[in-house]
Order: sequence, then structure tokens, then C-alpha cells
Amino acid sequence: MLYSAYEMQKAWFSSASHWAEVGANILSNPALPMGYLGMGPAIASALKVFAHVYEERGKPAFGIDSAEVDGKSYPVAQTTVLEKPFGNLIRFRREGLPEDAPTMLVVAPMSGHFATLLRGTVARLVENQEVYVTDWADAKTVPMSEGLFDLDDYIDYLIEFLRFIGPNTHVLAVCQPSVPAFAATAVMGADNDKCRPASLTMMGGPIDTRASPTGVNDLAMDKPLSWFQNNVIATVPFSYPGAGRRVYPGFLQVAGFISMNLMSHMMSHYEMFKHLTVGDQESADKTKEFYDEYLSHCDMTAEFYLQTIKHVFQEHTLPKGEFVHRGKAIDPDAIRDTAMLAIEGEKDDISGIGQTRAALDLAPHLPLAMKKYHLARDVGHYGIFNGSKWRARIAPVLEEWMRANPGVN
Repeated sequence: MLYSAYEMQKAWFSSASHWAEVGANILSNPALPMGYLGMGPAIASALKVFAHVYEERGKPAFGIDSAEVDGKSYPVAQTTVLEKPFGNLIRFRREGLPEDAPTMLVVAPMSGHFATLLRGTVARLVENQEVYVTDWADAKTVPMSEGLFDLDDYIDYLIEFLRFIGPNTHVLAVCQPSVPAFAATAVMGADNDKCRPASLTMMGGPIDTRASPTGVNDLAMDKPLSWFQNNVIATVPFSYPGAGRRVYPGFLQVAGFISMNLMSHMMSHYEMFKHLTVGDQESADKTKEFYDEYLSHCDMTAEFYLQTIKHVFQEHTLPKGEFVHRGKAIDPDAIRDTAMLAIEGEKDDISGIGQTRAALDLAPHLPLAMKKYHLARDVGHYGIFNGSKWRARIAPVLEEWMRANPGVN
């Protein structure tokens, strides 16, 4: 019922969005006097904002066609190098990249958004590295014949991706995947796997949510796991390839994030309205580009979502030493030669200060010289991996760390 109700609402708002766009175009048509007089421009701007908020969105494209290095522009090639049911591995490489440039795997969050949320992350990193990205599938598009996908499968995917890429790969986990990326590193370390990461960087990740709990953490702790199973898990309708699959819908996750900072999002759209009213299309487009990505969402499998709530937010099994992969306890102490960098944002309201840094204490035999902590001042959760502060202040820290720890083999 939940998904069906959403589909009906989406169809109605999508139709309203189209009509709003038509109305805005009529009111702003320079051939008509109403585009210049009275409330015409203001009404047209309001209709454009409404049309943008409720327009139907699909999966965005990365659209990284070039990279500028030292004032020169280089073409960037995007290639899907490995295809799997629940996620592909894609590679970005610019022309002219030095042969000794680091290779890195960027693990995108599986938390309601597409991997393209990291477009700005990848665009900056591709300047100096060969970059691979986990392009997770929208669960509603994966047929039931492909089976389930849980936290164990996620870790297995990361290990397979690392083996495909090869030795001395650097891993960057952004937010949610910090936990499975840490687990995969420990598993590979225990097996003395030649493809274990050269370095593992975790950014705004919930390694130990008992440190500086946020509103997200409180919500997960206030309700039993059965509440999440009974109230936020839905069945994919028959109109999608994944019909019958149990999922946590992406529209619920995005709605939750928006509700946490509702006034901020409302003000952003009000500013967009003002920019449109005075003809400042460039400023309005910046807001539009952000929300085109932010409002695009994808579903997670129910089993993955519920296990994440249980292990990461409720039982804290990783920091307690109780995390299990395929029936075998994960030993964080097995991480002995993979350099670790923990990056946190001073104003992060999703992963509080100390939650990511906790990872550095879980590997007691990793030399101190191979551990680093960086607190990004005046940076929120999204700003850790995107925007001007990421490009100018945070990315250089990551790049310097990778070059200081070139590999374990």
C-alpha cells in the first residue's frame, strides 16, 4: 500500500509539474505583455519552482567529460568495467594521467541516492588519480530472480571489486559504506589478500554511532527493529522489473533527510524563486542542479537496510568486536598494513564528531604513522565530499595521504 500510494501521488504531482511548466512558459513569454506587467514574472517564477520540485526524475548521469589540471583541459573516459546484478564497477580516467598515478576505489553510499551524488567527489579526484566507483543498482529495478542482497553481499562485492582492480588500490568510503569497507579491509587483511587496500579513507562514516549521536542516530535507537520492518519496508509494484521485492524506498530516505533541515530547504527554494524573479538564471540554475541530484532517489533492499539499522545504529557490533561476515567474526586487528584516514566535518549533523575517528582505535597493531585524523572546520556532511571546501581543503589531504602510503605489496 505504501508504494502504491506514493506512485499515485507521484503521478498526480508529475502531471501538475508539467502544467506548471506550461504556465510558467506562457507567463514569461516575451511576446506576451503579461510577462512584463503586474504579477506575471513572480507567478511565472513560482510556477517554475513548483515544476522543478515535483518533476519526475530518473537516474542522473555523471557527466564528467573533462578535467582541468594546471590550466589545461583533458578528456575523461567513463567505462563500465564490471557488471553485477546489484551494482556495477565504473572507471574514470583522464587523458595524460601519469603512469604512476594512484588507483582508487570510491565506495558510494547505498542510502537512498544514486552514486552520482558523488559527482563532485569524482570530478576532483579524477584530476590526479584513476578512479573506480561503485554504481549501486536501484533495488526496484533488480528482478527477484537475482536473489537477495544483504550486508554480507555488500562486503563481498567490495572484495570482488578490489580483486578486479588489483593490488595497491586506495579505498575511499563516503558515509554509510565506511562500516562495510572497514569490514572488507579486515577480512582481506586476515586472509593476507594481495589485493587488500593500500589505504582506507572514511569520510563522515558511522563507525561508532555512540559518539556524538545525531538526530539520525536517535531515530534508529528510539524504535525497535520491528518498527522499521513494519512501517518503512514496502513491496515493489508490478510496474517495475523488481516487482515483489521488499525494499526500503528511496523516497522515504530523501523525505527524512529533508525533514531534518526543512527550513533550510525551504529557504533554498525561496532564494531560487527570488533569483528567477529578477532574472538571475545562473544563480537559480545552481540551486536547480543541486536538487536535481538530491531529489533523485533509489531503493535499498529490505534485508540490507534492516541489517544496517541493527548492526550499525542499534547494536554497534563493529566497535564492540561482534560484527560477523558469512558466519565468521571480523577481527579489526587484522588491519596491520592498510593506512587509515578518518575525515569528519565540524558541522556534520548526520555522522557526529568522533563516529568516524573511532575506526582508528579499532586496529591496535596498525602503526600510529599509518593512522591519521582530519577534522574539516566549518564543513557539514555534504560539504565533506562536495563543493569548494572539499576541492580546496579536503581532497589535498586525501591525495597527500595516498602518496605517503603507496601500497602493501
